[in-house]
Amino acid sequence: MTVQNETSTATGIILSDAAAAKAKALLEQEGRDDLALRIAVQPGGCAGLRYQLFFDDRTLDGDITSDFGGVTLAVDRMSAPYVQGATIDFVDTIEKQGFTIDNPNATGSCACGDSFN
Repeated sequence: MTVQNETSTATGIILSDAAAAKAKALLEQEGRDDLALRIAVQPGGCAGLRYQLFFDDRTLDGDITSDFGGVTLAVDRMSAPYVQGATIDFVDTIEKQGFTIDNPNATGSCACGDSFN
């Protein structure tokens, strides 16, 4: 996994080169350049909190954003403390494919891996 310069991110989140490239490809496939990749933390799951990672055309009051190779990463001010220092990567192997989030703030997760605390 190759990551962008950690000290330059306003969000405190790292978006790996693979994740940025995949997000950019998805945006280009849709013909959209007005969307940000948003990470949010919502209550839910058996461990208490659940990540949401999606493309968003909204700008929320208090958003913190960083640019990674032409992809804007946005996090709302309520979610920011929960994901500070996290790394978002994209994995494409025979075993699994998709975005992954490695969060040093997560003290535990549920057995299915869908939520954290």
